[in-house]
Amino acid sequence: MNIDDKLYLNRYIIDQFSHLAIKDQQVCTDCKDKPCLTFCPARVYEWKDEHIVVGYEGCLECGACRVGCPYDNVDWVYPRGGFGVQFRLA
Repeated sequence: MNIDDKLYLNRYIIDQFSHLAIKDQQVCTDCKDKPCLTFCPARVYEWKDEHIVVGYEGCLECGACRVGCPYDNVDWVYPRGGFGVQFRLA
């Protein structure tokens, strides 16, 4: 079983409010490597139309984006109670 198969088992209770935010889009525009596009295991961050789009709905709540951004440009908190990822093991 590969990682995509395992991620497919997860279930999400999606909040209408994002628990992830980019503090300053200009910082992302100026960032040459854009590591957030590669270090998130759930591929939550996407470069689209000259800015970062955050798909918080699929977040695994691992916190990699919080510590991986060299500019501390990701505002990360846990989802509100009752929302977020539910891990399923197979």
